[in-house]
Amino acid sequence: MSTETTSVDLPEVRRVESPQARNQRISTGALVTVLGIALLIMAFTVHKDAAIALSNLLDDVQLPTLQLPGTATVLGCAVLVIAAGVGYLSGRLSKNLRTVAAVVAGVGILVGFIVWAGASSESPFTLSMQLQLTLEYATPLVFGVLAGVLAERAGVVNIAIEGMFLTAAFAAALTFSLTKSTFAALIGASLAGLMMAGVLALFTLRYLVEHVIIGVVINVLAAGLTGYIYQQLVAKDQATYNSVKAMQPIKIPVLSDIPFFGPLLFQQRLLTYLAFISIFIVWFLLFRTKWGLRVRAVGEHPHAADTVGINVIWTKASAVLLGGVFAGLGGAYFTLGSVGAYQDNNPTAGNGFIALAAVIMGRWHPLLGAATALFFGFARALAQTTKGMALPIPSDFIEMLPYLATIVAVAGLVGRVRAPAADGAHFVKSH
Repeated sequence: MSTETTSVDLPEVRRVESPQARNQRISTGALVTVLGIALLIMAFTVHKDAAIALSNLLDDVQLPTLQLPGTATVLGCAVLVIAAGVGYLSGRLSKNLRTVAAVVAGVGILVGFIVWAGASSESPFTLSMQLQLTLEYATPLVFGVLAGVLAERAGVVNIAIEGMFLTAAFAAALTFSLTKSTFAALIGASLAGLMMAGVLALFTLRYLVEHVIIGVVINVLAAGLTGYIYQQLVAKDQATYNSVKAMQPIKIPVLSDIPFFGPLLFQQRLLTYLAFISIFIVWFLLFRTKWGLRVRAVGEHPHAADTVGINVIWTKASAVLLGGVFAGLGGAYFTLGSVGAYQDNNPTAGNGFIALAAVIMGRWHPLLGAATALFFGFARALAQTTKGMALPIPSDFIEMLPYLATIVAVAGLVGRVRAPAADGAHFVKSH
């Protein structure tokens, strides 16, 4: 008995790409390619080695300064960035390879620019100062990201982070001036953030006001309220109401003595330590507790959550209020954590809006959002690190980098992201 085998030709499986995904891929690829070409041009404008200093002048341990060939290094970075951009444009990269290409492009752009800066100046590029400033500038952004993630995961759009920052910065300065206690000032800042979050929760959850509108109102209210009190009270007696001593870095014994990484990671201000500890606290609360599960449920489908007995309004309100506490700590950075006295000239400088962009880029996840906050902190620190290097790029342009990065990243790199399904929607109990 003979057996016959028949072969069946299976149809070729082709990946279908939506028009939106295609447009996002092309825009990302084009942007990365343009940046690669810019690096390529920059590579031929330098003709000497780049000096990359690993230590500040005041560091106890002085590490050697790295010498890297300027043209060759920038050229190599440019080729990698262009290759990543072309890979995106081709559409032949798998999901994992696109991630690799994104990492290669990001690292290539950063290394290429740093080496170009070091090779374009007579002064070395101080890497330790760049990373130190990155952590400092990212500190309030991290708190703002956590405030945004908590509120929006519960379905409440939070564009009032800027107003929470501003009120908390003022409250921290005023409280410290009256009590001379850093701990009391942090409590005062947290209560100020909590108060603004309470306004947001009250008008969005109780009176069903449009979330964006009340967010704008809170930002305006914060500016007017702090400005009025400052002019009526603080400006008339700065010695009594605006005498603030900024926090000093706290050294962690032994660990802070590790060369390079020690001062960077274990010699920071209290608010910086709190910010990075808070990331994991919020992650744990959202993804490892019953409360976090309920917050995510009411942010996705509040009516379904209501049918299983979850108190939707209270769950939403608790998330918004907890976010207000974190925003308050972020606001305290602008006085207690940096300059000390409150300056009545927009001290928060739009950091609340940058934090909101980081929430979106971070896909409403505390860890990804914090990573994005570090990116924005790095961009802002770059302006300060290169300020005294007399680069052939106008310093004003470099100072615009964090804001340009915000626009470019949100418009071109964030791609298709999905907010919580009920984000911004009002909830009215149906029975």
